[in-house]
Amino acid sequence: MAELNQAKKEAFAGKMVGILNGGMLALMTSIGRQTGLFETMATLSPSTSERIAQAAGLNERYVREWLGAMVTGGIVEYDPQAQTYRLPPEHAAVLTNAAGPRNLARFTQYIPMLAEVEADIIACFRNGGGVPYAKYPRFQTVMAESSALRFDHLLVEKIVPLTGKGEALARGIEVLDIGCGQGYALNLLARAFPHSRFTGYDFSTGGIAAAQAEAQALGNTNVRFAIQDVATFQESGRYSLITAFDVIHDQAKSAEVLRAVANALTSEGTFLMMDVRASSELAGNLTYPIAPFLYGISTLHCMTVSLALDGAGLGTVWGEQKALSMLANAGFPQVEVQRLDEEPLNNFYVARKA
Repeated sequence: MAELNQAKKEAFAGKMVGILNGGMLALMTSIGRQTGLFETMATLSPSTSERIAQAAGLNERYVREWLGAMVTGGIVEYDPQAQTYRLPPEHAAVLTNAAGPRNLARFTQYIPMLAEVEADIIACFRNGGGVPYAKYPRFQTVMAESSALRFDHLLVEKIVPLTGKGEALARGIEVLDIGCGQGYALNLLARAFPHSRFTGYDFSTGGIAAAQAEAQALGNTNVRFAIQDVATFQESGRYSLITAFDVIHDQAKSAEVLRAVANALTSEGTFLMMDVRASSELAGNLTYPIAPFLYGISTLHCMTVSLALDGAGLGTVWGEQKALSMLANAGFPQVEVQRLDEEPLNNFYVARKA
């Protein structure tokens, strides 16, 4: 047995302590996000635990213990003499809705959500297969919240211009969004471009029901939603614009989906695919700050839901090289990879057939 390097051992032990504290702080941050504590403290700081709990409509004892984690974790500041707590504005700018799509507190909600399937994932390690989408009852809600923060700030003003279809949308074209979830993006587009006609497909009955309810509440008469396996739809040359927001890597049959998209576009149509920005090679992600997070999400959700359907299991970190190769094979010889400073975690692939 090789002799241990004691300094290396102690350094790694320290790293593990950081991981334990970070893991617990992620759960506490998720709770702060979901209970509105960060939003409350952003307008109330500095204040006592009693005032914070009262303003947030929460139980003070639980708020006080949560604040203990926040203070010792360096997220909230504490004045021991006044016994008051303060969320620094610099921290609020990262943890509240004022941060828009850069709100990092929203990402911590994935940790407890994905932990719910830990036992199922361990069984997959031993037996193969995957965990079906139905095992993630909170997924639609968490994704819808993330979508709202992103699209409210970026969709019409920043993302649509990447497609070059702004004027056409204003005049009126046919648009399809695949894997539309609860339809937030499509309903937003339907309001912004009333002369265009929008269709949303998803295989989630709950997602489609929520999308339809929102469309009705908003009075959007130029949008329709339907339950559809996007690998099998056959609509040749119908749409001038097709969008896919963070969904292609989840598909069981991603290659078939991309071919169906190419077939459904008009000859001058555009496919906008937003997907995770990463390399297809592990070596290319070694210095990527959120690589462990992405590989974890892939293991606990994106890869496994595909494998549950005997799919390709591309995973979250399928990467830019793989994405470009699959787009080319699907019939998109022209692909531009666009990026937005406001959305650093994703690439925007603008693909055309000719």
